[in-house]
Amino acid sequence: MRVTLVHPAGFNFVPGQPDFSVLANRMAPIGILQLAAWLEKHGHPTAVHDCLGPVAPRGVAANAAAILATKPDLVGFSATTAGFLDAADLAAEIRRREPAIKIVVGNVHATAIGAPLLQHFPEIDALCIGEGEGAMLDLAEGRAWKDIPNIVYRDGDTIRTNPRRARILDLDSLPFPAYEKLAGFPRGYHLPLFSYEKRWGATMITSRGCPYTCSFCDRTVFERTHKFNSAAYIHEHMRHLRDRFGVHHLNIYDDLFTAHKQRIDELCRLLVDRPLGVSFNCAIRTGHTSAEMLRDLKRAGAFMVSLGIESADPAMMRRHKAGVTLEAVRDTVEKIHAAGLRAKGLFIFGLPGETPETVRATSDFILSLDLDDMNLTKFSPLYGAPIWEECTSGRSGDFVEDWRLMNCLNFVFKPSGFSSREEMDALYNWHVRRYYDSKGYRRRFARRLWSHRWSLWHVVKHTPQIIKAARYFSANKAQLEAAKHDFPLHPRQPQNLAPALSPELRADAAASLAPAVPPVAGGADPGERCETLPRSASERPASPRPATARPSSQ
Repeated sequence: MRVTLVHPAGFNFVPGQPDFSVLANRMAPIGILQLAAWLEKHGHPTAVHDCLGPVAPRGVAANAAAILATKPDLVGFSATTAGFLDAADLAAEIRRREPAIKIVVGNVHATAIGAPLLQHFPEIDALCIGEGEGAMLDLAEGRAWKDIPNIVYRDGDTIRTNPRRARILDLDSLPFPAYEKLAGFPRGYHLPLFSYEKRWGATMITSRGCPYTCSFCDRTVFERTHKFNSAAYIHEHMRHLRDRFGVHHLNIYDDLFTAHKQRIDELCRLLVDRPLGVSFNCAIRTGHTSAEMLRDLKRAGAFMVSLGIESADPAMMRRHKAGVTLEAVRDTVEKIHAAGLRAKGLFIFGLPGETPETVRATSDFILSLDLDDMNLTKFSPLYGAPIWEECTSGRSGDFVEDWRLMNCLNFVFKPSGFSSREEMDALYNWHVRRYYDSKGYRRRFARRLWSHRWSLWHVVKHTPQIIKAARYFSANKAQLEAAKHDFPLHPRQPQNLAPALSPELRADAAASLAPAVPPVAGGADPGERCETLPRSASERPASPRPATARPSSQ
């Protein structure tokens, strides 16, 4: 069976204009590239279409035509909440043109909501719940849908939800993502500007899961375990990207890269003893690093580490990211700098309990840390996150449930401590200007400017597009700002759907503010090397184990 996997573009708030955000950051859709490699390994011709890619056309009709040009028997969409309606519009157009093609949607939005999505979107035949490799292989091989774990599907007028399947715990059994199927890779893709020194760049994921459950993380719907590629596999993956694609910098996109100390120790030794000339960025968490580990990461080629901080208000931290203190954050940032690494702080603005005072305190704290970079995310409640019910109940603030805007770029949730979303926007903009105009940041940026010559060249190369974007936003600022606060819902978006979590996931969400016991430093995780995906019916477990929740540490 021929399969085409699609990464939808999501919503562009500027109608009729290109998505200018890709000028600063365009990352490869690793999830569907991993699936493509798995399907190809088992003999199923697979194409990949990235609607945000450098050669993708604009508009639903043109992208549907490009997808159909690959002659698929099965189309699979990987869609977040913000991208789901774009995927649904594409699916409807494909269904209109080629009714016989089977259409499946997966990723976190489908996993969190489940069956109600099929009730509202008849163009979708099935949902893939949780990890996709096993279910997509079964679908591609033509197995009866009633016998495929991890899917929700139509059976006539009935919608059925199949049991969950055993998880893939040996990630080394999976092939490297099929980067070669991504048109324009790697030159048409780039990491966030001024976050790297070498080109070309790419994204790599070396683990699945996290031992923590932060209140705001929607990946809770996947699993709370932590499983990972071995150091040897990562080293070979890096070599593959360097030798085949000329990639010399990597953004390791794990939720918590340093969760397993022994793996990091082994990887650092490999990269020092058998250097590849590849630098990388990664994410850490207080309590999962040390001065020695940071020095080892630096010697191995690490360039910048990101640290999930979220807020400078202790009460907010206890509520949303238990186990992380401001004292530990400050100590970790000092250790990062002492090791010769750059430190990037990750923060969230607008969680329940936020007030103008907590935002100003966070802004002060950010400036006091002398961070090399920071990211202040606008909080979006997401299906399946432990805090979803509180946000949607009205107890803590006002929520506008527009899936297209739930991308952490819009204030869809207004905490009770704010009078309006306009007040939140103004405070957000105040902080951003304050940080990037600060003498400390300007001094640091000026010192390292030449090291970012590739980013500078990217900016120069796209100067016409940047000027066009600036002129457009300047000329239409008032209209765009007004539209953000009076924006009609997508005509087909349902309202007030409840996350359809399993009893195990609901129990895990209820305990969200208590972190799980993290893996023992230097030791093996329980079940670390476990079963690969069974290939034949006789090899499949009779009673698939339910997945546990997967949060993010960032």
